Parts: sequence; C-alpha cells; structure tokens
Amino acid sequence: MRPPTLLWQGSARDGRALVLDQTRLPGEVRVLELCDLPAMEDAIRRLVVRGAPLLGVAGAYGLVLGLQGRQADSALDFVARTREAAARLAAARPTAVNLPAALVRAVEHVSAAARTGAGPDELHEELLAFARALEASEIAACEAMGRFGAERIADGDGILTHCNAGALCTVGLGTALAPLYVAARQGKRLRIFADETRPLWQGARLTAYELAEAGLDVTVITDSMAGSVLARGLVQAVFVGADRIARNGDVANKIGTYPLAVLARRHGVPFHVVAPTTTLDPHCPDGGSIPIEERDAAEVASPGGLALVPPAARVFNPAFDVTPAELVSALVSERGVLERPDAERLAPWLPSHAAAAH
Repeated sequence: MRPPTLLWQGSARDGRALVLDQTRLPGEVRVLELCDLPAMEDAIRRLVVRGAPLLGVAGAYGLVLGLQGRQADSALDFVARTREAAARLAAARPTAVNLPAALVRAVEHVSAAARTGAGPDELHEELLAFARALEASEIAACEAMGRFGAERIADGDGILTHCNAGALCTVGLGTALAPLYVAARQGKRLRIFADETRPLWQGARLTAYELAEAGLDVTVITDSMAGSVLARGLVQAVFVGADRIARNGDVANKIGTYPLAVLARRHGVPFHVVAPTTTLDPHCPDGGSIPIEERDAAEVASPGGLALVPPAARVFNPAFDVTPAELVSALVSERGVLERPDAERLAPWLPSHAAAAH
C-alpha cells in the first residue's frame, strides 16, 4: 500500500507531519518526517508536497509546526507569530490559491478564538483542530467531485488528462482523477491518456503511477502528441485540475493546459476542470491577475542532471498557464457541475473568505 500523501501524528505541542516525497516517485517510495516550519516550507517549495488541495492542508499543519517550541507571551503574541508563519508558508508557492486561502482562514480562526479569551496553549490546539477539519473537508470534497464528474463519463470513453490531479495532489481521492476512479468503481471501462507533462513529468511519473497502481488502463503520451490523439478520435473527454480559478472562470493550471484546451475545442471534445471551491479566488477578477510561478531553469535545461540545453541559451520556465473561461466546457466541484462557467454563474460558488495573503 502506498503511504498517505500527508499524515499528522501527535499533539499540537509535539506532533509531526509525515509526507510522501513526490520528487522520488515512482522509483522510490520515501516518507519524510517534518518537525518544524522550515522543513514544511522546504517541502512545499521543492514539490515534495504538491497539488493545490494538498498544499492547503499542508500549510495548515505547517502553522501547527511553526508554533511548536515558541513560547508566546500572550494570545495576541500567539496570533502575531501565526501570521508570521503564514506569510512564510504562503510565499513558498505563489500560484495555487488553496495554500494562502487556508492560511488566511487559519489565522482568522485563531484570532476569533483569542477574542473569546483562549490562551496560547488553547490557540495552538485550535490550529491543529482547524487543520484536521480542513483535511476532512477536502477528503469529502474529493468524493463529491468524483461522483459528479463520473456522471459525465460513459462506458468505453477515452479520457485525456494533464499533470497530476489525483490522490497524490490531495488528501483524498483526487480532483480531476476522482471521476475516473468513481467511474471505474461503477464498472465503466476507460482508456486513459496521460500527458507526460514536462518539464517535471508529473503525468508520466505520478498520474501513470497511481492509475496503474489502481488497476486502470493508462497510456502515457508526450505533451506534443495530444493533438494527434484527439484528431484520431481516441478521446471523448478531457479532465484537468486547477491551481486557481478567477472570478470570471479563467483557470490557472500546470503549464500545457491552455494548448490542450485549444486542441479540445478544435476537435469538439468537452474540456472539464475539476477543482474544489477552495480553489476559487474571489479576489482575482480574471486570469491576467493570477501570479504565475517561474521555476529554476535547470528543470528544463538539465532534467535529472542530464544537460540538454547549451549554456549560452536562455530558458523560460513558467510552471503554470491560464486557460480562458470560454474554453472550459464545465467546472466540476463538490457543489456540482457548472456548465460554461463565467462571472455570473460562478458568483454563488465563490468562497467568502479572503484568499489573497501573499
């Protein structure tokens, strides 16, 4: 059995987070023990922990770690230290909104508890309770997204997905892969195509790994093969996840998602985005306002230490791109399915909490 992506052990005072190191998969299954804030911060930045929903939960537990061993003088001091830890964690990955949104909600939670007279020790327990509740809600959201998304899959369908939006990017069943797992439970036969997703191969390394482990039929293709697979009629639906969804329905997801959406539209194939409502950003009006993380050139120039790009050449390495809402056939969340999402249709789904805390 594969270890869980994240497992908390112990109390608020002396607990630790056990995380599956996703940089080592599929060759090595390794669990890291994170015992302080810098360790969680590093794990998030290095993609040991990755995926928008998982980042939110990891951030919440990271706050619990960040307040261990730091004696607060008062409730106000504890809240101030929580804010400091939240700012550090939020800066680790700028694009996925689940991380800063969860951190903002956690700070609001302990601030409210402090106003009721709770002391530092009680506030620390409140942080842990918040993290556990967030984890439970994300697990439930994954199951709901799976049920709603599976309704859009027929027996015998070919499905194309990009990056990794399964159990490895969440604490539950997954986002974009959840409908595939539920459809398989229902006895539907699927043929799944996984884009390899360069430059870090999350599709080839992670999606193919977990789908094959679950006994599903999965075929890995290079990103440049997606158009040919669609043109041959091998795909009846595209399912992808999201790291941030703007108020108008524009979607930020792993680099390569936007051209896949264009190809799907060209070939008349439905393009589904599957994400919990925690991925909706009420403070972001459109895709142009979404911060796009740019990562180290070495990920492209020398993957796995193999030099492929001459030293004199520049490298551009954005980790995400933005798919305009007009290319999204439907948004699947734990609340249901929203056809052709736009600002008006999305408004009732927007979370009320502040999500911009960078």
